[in-house]
Amino acid sequence: MNKLFPLLLISFCWSCSESSEVEKYQDERDNIVNVKDKIKEIVIEDVLIDSRAELYTMGDYLLIQDIESYDKLIHLFDKKTFKYRASTANKGPGPREIAILGSIGIDEARNKFYVSDHGKLNILTFDLDSVLADPFYEPHVKIKIKPRQFPSEYIYVNDTLCISRIITPIGNNDFKTSVGKWNMSTGEIELMKNDHPEIKKKRINFIASIEHNIYVECYSNHDLMTICSLDGNLKHNIYGPRWGNETKGIRDYITPIICRDKIIVSYSGKVNFEKDANGKLKYNYPSTILVFDLNGNYIKTLETAYEINSFCYDKDNHRLILNLNEEMQFAYLDLNGLVD
Repeated sequence: MNKLFPLLLISFCWSCSESSEVEKYQDERDNIVNVKDKIKEIVIEDVLIDSRAELYTMGDYLLIQDIESYDKLIHLFDKKTFKYRASTANKGPGPREIAILGSIGIDEARNKFYVSDHGKLNILTFDLDSVLADPFYEPHVKIKIKPRQFPSEYIYVNDTLCISRIITPIGNNDFKTSVGKWNMSTGEIELMKNDHPEIKKKRINFIASIEHNIYVECYSNHDLMTICSLDGNLKHNIYGPRWGNETKGIRDYITPIICRDKIIVSYSGKVNFEKDANGKLKYNYPSTILVFDLNGNYIKTLETAYEINSFCYDKDNHRLILNLNEEMQFAYLDLNGLVD
């Protein structure tokens, strides 16, 4: 028995160490860096864009998706100078028009991007060079979307592998979100099996990296971020300071990206809506950006002091391009010296 006890103790300690590496609790995130004076305005000319625009980068270009546009739904700008270059994706009921704009998938290897139409349940292919050269360019349908289970956003790898956020309707008024592998050629979906046992209604945003072999789920209604390998195995659960004290209507993580060897995510921790001085409901946008390493260890908080709608990462210039709910609608934040 005396010989067995040390072995049991070592086994117990190893188990605890393994568990602590998976389950990470971060009660304080107090390394705060104010970056307001580093936010530089981008002046957009020639085209009006709604405040709820989504941003993407592709090669030398910035793509701005404008769901509220009356005609062209996607605008292209030079990523270096932010000069306007072209607009595409006609809004409408026609066969090569878009009824309800969804997300954009970027295929840099073939110089194409793919646009989801959730009205007609299909995905359209756009050739970048043709869009830039021909103002009357029309895309073609790449694949039909299945209505009972479909990708809402995805990271395009190739035609047979996209890492996607999958929407699965439940009854008439509910749905479940999951990360999965989606075959764009066949429509086949393989869901990842990682679900946190304490969360009943899963609402997530996500990002994936083939280079680092991970995907990251950021929960919009719980103070939780999970990191998994691309085969679906859980690596880390990252619990923020509000975990276990969730309040209905509070929105936590918003937009995750992977920047070199860091995870960057905008964070709110506030109720979605509250009344302003005039008694009108006002949406609470996040102003803070959290920085983690690839294992979910907290590094710092970037306080922008601006209301952030959305952002994307410009890897060539190592900066964030931001869409703000401010008089200054578009801006960028140089990450050199901040996130290295």
